[in-house]
Amino acid sequence: MQNLGFTRSAYRKDHLLLTPDTFVRAPLPGMVKCTAIVHAAPALGARFAQYSAEFEPGGKLGPCSLQRFVYVLEGELNIGGPGCYAYQPEEVSAVGAARAAVIEKEYVSAQAAHPAPLNSSEADIRPRPLGDDPDLEVRVLMPEDPAYDFAVNTMTFQPGASLPMVEIHVMEHGLLMLEGGGIYRLGDCWYPVTAGDFIWMAPYCPQWFGALGKQPARYLIYKDWNR
Repeated sequence: MQNLGFTRSAYRKDHLLLTPDTFVRAPLPGMVKCTAIVHAAPALGARFAQYSAEFEPGGKLGPCSLQRFVYVLEGELNIGGPGCYAYQPEEVSAVGAARAAVIEKEYVSAQAAHPAPLNSSEADIRPRPLGDDPDLEVRVLMPEDPAYDFAVNTMTFQPGASLPMVEIHVMEHGLLMLEGGGIYRLGDCWYPVTAGDFIWMAPYCPQWFGALGKQPARYLIYKDWNR
């Protein structure tokens, strides 16, 4: 049943909302027992690529000449279980069935040395309030070091919490909703969003989020940074 062609997915010149009912799966070169759902890529106008990788037991990602960040969504990878993440892992392979968010980006050099690989867990990162709002917490997953040219955070909104302003800035974003839902303003459009949705925001796209419902809303968000 295609519900007469209805979907919440939407594509505009400065943003994309991609909902699970429109996901298309296909392996990427080098993948073994693994399938990708490509959410953002240069074909979209993005300066990075982001995809969800779905692993069978023993599945692997292919080699990558770019920077690679992997965040475990479900199951067990060699870098850990849900909430574990790695920057520039030597290998990404599945212990059992698993899902992960993967971000790949060409490195933009600076005077600092190229950053070293890391492997950590979101649970080990102390949350910070955004501004003075205790109902909106940020966990900064990547080191705050000028050697890194992008940032990845998780943001948790208690029910009814919202961003304090409409943001318009030079950075672009890739955002994966992890839990809960709410309303996202992108450009001049307002979208209901929920866990599993992906959003791409181009530079200078007006953006704002407010959490709705009875459970917290949480998302994983990428942005280019320090350059």
